[in-house]
Amino acid sequence: MKTRIFLFNKKVLSTVFVAFLCLILALFWVCRAVSSPQRKIPIYSVDRNDMAIALTFDCAWNDDDIQEIIKVLDKYNCKSTFFVVGDWALKYQNAVIALNKAGHEISNHSYNHLHYPKLSKEKIKEDMDKCDRIIENLIAKKSKLFRPPYGDYNNDVVNACIETGRFCIQWDVDSLDWKELEAKDIANRVLLKTKSGSIILLHNGTPNTHKALELVLPELLKKGFVFTTVSNLIYKNNYIIDNAGKQIQSHDTNL
Repeated sequence: MKTRIFLFNKKVLSTVFVAFLCLILALFWVCRAVSSPQRKIPIYSVDRNDMAIALTFDCAWNDDDIQEIIKVLDKYNCKSTFFVVGDWALKYQNAVIALNKAGHEISNHSYNHLHYPKLSKEKIKEDMDKCDRIIENLIAKKSKLFRPPYGDYNNDVVNACIETGRFCIQWDVDSLDWKELEAKDIANRVLLKTKSGSIILLHNGTPNTHKALELVLPELLKKGFVFTTVSNLIYKNNYIIDNAGKQIQSHDTNL
């Protein structure tokens, strides 16, 4: 009888130990979730009930193809958003002015393309402001959009945008044109992935981007897509951003 009681107690102790361990682990994950700041997400795309999309160009290298890009975009009445690096804008002022004159949107891509997550939030704000001042001095317009260099961000980057009234913009369609793909390969990537509310990433200063536009733009028009700038694509008020970075209109007026 004593041996059986010992075995019974051993089983009970084992069960209690496992239950206690599970409780400790559960409390650990709850505390971790509470103590960890909520991850902030930029806008990657927009939930739309129409076929509006936005072509965007990051400008950080040269201006050799700017006139060709303007020419193709104008041919298909495609107004786009150009995220310019501040020191690029200073070096190629005529390119910035020409893009603005052609009706395109000029927006902020930092002053000199640093990795923002390595900076403090105050340094991030200073760098964004420096680029904005250059843009405003050149075209007399203030930028309300910001795209992090390298698409690299953390909570400080997104919060810096929120606290200064900017919208942090990423993309959901990556053309990979910076890898110097052939024009047809760039076009295929864009055409395959674009959907209503997409934000498409392109670059100037690449060998084949302007050639790819001649393939992409007419096909997008055939599919029924409508070109617009990022500022016209996104919602300015009463929205949420889901875990995939899709901006969704909300009817909650407190947002």
